Formats: sequence, C-alpha cells, structure tokens
Amino acid sequence: MSLYAALPLLTPAVTSARKSFVYNRPLVMNLSGPVEPTLPSNETILRLLQNWREDSIDFLRHDAPKILAVIVIAFLLTRMLKMISRRLASYSQSQGLPSGVRSQQMRTLSGIIYSVGSTLIAFLAAMQVLQVLNINMGPLLASAGIAGLAVGFGAQTLVKDVINGFFILVENQFDVGDVIKITNVQGTVERMTLRCTILRDADGTVHTIPNSTITTVSNMTRDWTQIALHISVDYKEDSDRVVRLLKEIGTALRADDRFADSIVAEPDVPGIDKIGNNEVDYLMLVKTRPGAQWAISRELRLQIKNCFQKENIQPGGQNRFYVVSDSLTKSIS
Repeated sequence: MSLYAALPLLTPAVTSARKSFVYNRPLVMNLSGPVEPTLPSNETILRLLQNWREDSIDFLRHDAPKILAVIVIAFLLTRMLKMISRRLASYSQSQGLPSGVRSQQMRTLSGIIYSVGSTLIAFLAAMQVLQVLNINMGPLLASAGIAGLAVGFGAQTLVKDVINGFFILVENQFDVGDVIKITNVQGTVERMTLRCTILRDADGTVHTIPNSTITTVSNMTRDWTQIALHISVDYKEDSDRVVRLLKEIGTALRADDRFADSIVAEPDVPGIDKIGNNEVDYLMLVKTRPGAQWAISRELRLQIKNCFQKENIQPGGQNRFYVVSDSLTKSIS
C-alpha cells in the first residue's frame, strides 16, 4: 500500500494523539514575564455567595437554637449553684450551727462547691457546643486524657495536698484561730487552704505546712481545755492543809469576775501526784474555755505563790545541792 493510500487511515489517529498531547502536557511557567492571575468569574462568585447564604440559614435554623439553649441552661445552673453557696454561707453566719460545725468550715465548703460545680458545668456545656458544631471530640478527649495523666504523675504531691485539705475541712479537724500542734510545730492557725496550712508560733514565726504532710493534729482550743498544774511542796508540810489551800485558791479564782466566764467547771485537787526525796507534788485540775488556759494558769501560779508565802508553806527542792569537781572549782576560783 502506498503512502497516499494509507493517509486517510492515519489522520484520525494523528488527530487523537495531538489532542492528548495538548491537554495532558505539563504546565510550563513563563519566567520571562509576569504571570497574569486568573480571576473567578461572576457566576462562580454568585454561586459561592449563594452556598454561604444557604449554610448560614441552615446553621441559624438548626444549630444556633441548640447552642443558645446549652448556654442558657449552663448560665441558669451556674446562677442556681451560686445562690445555694451564698445561702450556705449566710446560714452559717446568721443561725446557730450544730456541734462540730463551724461558720468558717461552711464558708470554705460553699466556696469549694461553687468553684468545682461551675467548672464542671462549663466543661459539659463546652462539650455539648463542640458536638453541635460537628467537631470530632475523640482526639480532643484522648489528648486531654493523656495530658491529665501526665499532669497527674507530675503533680502527685499537689493532688495529695488538695485531697487531704478537703478532708481536713470536711472533718473540721481545726479552724482559723485555733492553736494546734502539727509534728514539731505549734502555733495559731492564720490561714488554711486546700493545699497548705499557715501557722504562726509564739515567736511570731510563720510556718507554711503542706496538707499532705499532716498526719497527726493536736488541737489545743477545741470545745474545752484542762490545766494540769503540778505544785511541788516540801515533804514535811501537812498534806491536808496544802490540799485545802489549793482548793480555796481555785474557788476564789473562779469567783473572780475576770475569770468567771473562762472557767467552765469547779477546780479540782485530786491530791498527791508524786513523792520524791524531799518533796511532794500535788495535782490541780482546772477546766477552761479554749484559748483561756494560758492566762488562767499564769494567774493560778501567782495566787499559789502569794498564798504559800502568806501561810509559810515551804516549796519542794530546798535541800538540793550540786557537786562540783575540784578542777572546775580551781578554774572558777
């Protein structure tokens, strides 16, 4: 077959190959001159605006009411929780509380209830809003769980402080203004939080104690306190006379207007507590209100001293002597 005879047969194939090369060839950028940007046509812009309008109408019709309802419910729950916490705080101040419950405890617990409850309400509301917006919560919750686990491992002491502080408040182990002893620290409670307790001792030093380290608390100003006073008297003194004088001192102190409200029971002198070589110790017990034991004990010692001087009662330990070595005596002389 000649070339001229086969030309009509090759024309469709050449035309198809030419079209394929034209439409499938790679893009070649012309670096010699500026590239003219291709602007969308008016029809494309109108179609895009129409789609946005339809999406906005659909959002306002279906999703916006749901989000608004979630926000309104969360706001109402928060206001209700705040009202309840305020009612608890005002009730603790205006009315008498049962035994073992303090106003400071109720105020602190009401604040904790409000803060924890409002945080929980806000978290649940945010979860509902994100779900309405069709945001996948799986990866977010997984990330939050991993982050919470990491923070938990890194802040074990902080979590223990908060938990122990919460139980201290719930059980009302001590209150602001109480005199307590924690381990080797004794002082007045100036401030207490869920994380730590702040004490001020007799020297004015402030001690900050993490709640996780508190294992044993000795409260010296709870309900009532008792003074256990040991009076040392010479062995030769009449015991009945000494006991009678101590009882008279206690009765006179309770009748004093300065201390009548602070002493809650009649002072008691059980008798001899200990016998030594040349002395006898007598025990005197006085129950007082919390915080008044130190002033009353100082006044008792003063009255006992004045009475013993007046009645010529000899104190114990008069015949004690000290042995000093010769070397020390020579060095001193």
